[in-house]
Amino acid sequence: MISELCVHDPDRGTTEVVLRLEGARVEAPNWHPEGALVVNQGGRLFRVPLDAPRLLPVATGFAALNNDHGPSPDGRLLAVSDKAEAGASCIFVLPWPDGAARRATPLAPSWFHAWTPDGAGLLYAAARDGGPVTVASCALDGGGERLLAEGFDHADGPDATPDGAWVWFNGERDGAVDLWRVRPDGTGLERMTEGDTVDWFPHPSPDGRDVLFLSYPPGTRGHPADLPVRLRLVPAEGGRARDLLAFRGGQGSINVPCWEPGGRRLAFARHP
Repeated sequence: MISELCVHDPDRGTTEVVLRLEGARVEAPNWHPEGALVVNQGGRLFRVPLDAPRLLPVATGFAALNNDHGPSPDGRLLAVSDKAEAGASCIFVLPWPDGAARRATPLAPSWFHAWTPDGAGLLYAAARDGGPVTVASCALDGGGERLLAEGFDHADGPDATPDGAWVWFNGERDGAVDLWRVRPDGTGLERMTEGDTVDWFPHPSPDGRDVLFLSYPPGTRGHPADLPVRLRLVPAEGGRARDLLAFRGGQGSINVPCWEPGGRRLAFARHP
């Protein structure tokens, strides 16, 4: 097994391999405001300084985290998803770079995907009362949960535009998995991509111009690993998507927000 942690500049068309590992799977890079990437390796989180790339453990207190994690916009907090305590995934928040975790979502299952731009709330996937997985939001203390996507067989991967005006997500209806956006209050639902590819994990750029996402081959079920996939950009107000890169990946490539804070570069993982 080979893992490559990469940084891509879509405006210049350049890709840098930051870290290459053999025999270990590195997944789900975030870009911390301090200038390091945060990744999952074997259920534990690690920090990868870009000036001297290597895996430095992050003390979360959890040993079997999934790929749903991310630093707050100011870098002072870290959100993670873990199921050990409740038997189903819950979101926990802890100080960065270490400290005691507290449970942020009282209901389970809940899988973290993004912070609200003001750092006061969380966006996540959730299943409630026997219903399908959908996208949800709540305050940082877990209050005021709102389910944002009705009428989908599965909705996942929410992330907000930098002005907080929209929440993007991937939604499945009638076998088609496309990108959608909705207002934070659950109104104004719009389909933003349409085609035969299976589109997952939208991430609006910090400047609000574009939305990054991952396209699987037609007919893909779920979001598996180790398939031929493409990273693509679509204009934030809609339009024709363009391809950035094609590689072997999928699960773990861009599960969580991965843009450089305030910049135009992005991080991703691939497994050639």
